[in-house]
Amino acid sequence: MNTHQKIPQSRILIDSNAYFRLAQSIHPLLSQEFGSKRYCLYIIDGFEYEYFRSSRLKTSFSWVQQEEYTKNRAQKINRSKKEKNETAFNLEYLNETAKELELTTSPVDSEALALAMTLSIPVVTDDSDMLKLASEYEIRTMKTLELMKLMLDEGHIDNQKIDVITSYWDYSKDFPKDFVKDFSSIFGREAKKIIFK
Repeated sequence: MNTHQKIPQSRILIDSNAYFRLAQSIHPLLSQEFGSKRYCLYIIDGFEYEYFRSSRLKTSFSWVQQEEYTKNRAQKINRSKKEKNETAFNLEYLNETAKELELTTSPVDSEALALAMTLSIPVVTDDSDMLKLASEYEIRTMKTLELMKLMLDEGHIDNQKIDVITSYWDYSKDFPKDFVKDFSSIFGREAKKIIFK
């Protein structure tokens, strides 16, 4: 028996908003293994559809169309036929529950949760309705700040990088919900504000 056998990759799905908040500052963000458990981030399947049908997103995040980012998003999670069928099955339940709870999760978000449910992997999202729907089915989730803490703990980024990222969120007025409370709770300190010139 090979005791030095490589451990399997720990895949993590990230939703569109988490991608927008991190991909410029931590590049390449996706398909890059880090940490002791070979963590690796993948964008949700419907990202391109969601992005290109929204003139607001294309205007606000025009950098997404640059070749280096397009190439980085090209790698997707491979799924077997069985996993695809199970994801479709899970999606039906999720959509029904979202309707019952009057949640406004988009089809793309629901599909991401269905895939995470199938593969037993976490989803990174700051969307309140996604978090509620995930909790109904015990789908693992992380907020963007929790992902950043994982990256910090695993030596993938440092505190200075965290301060640069959160300062940019402040500059662009794009804070996740409950940012101040969550930051203090997760990092045990207050966020430092860097002034961009």
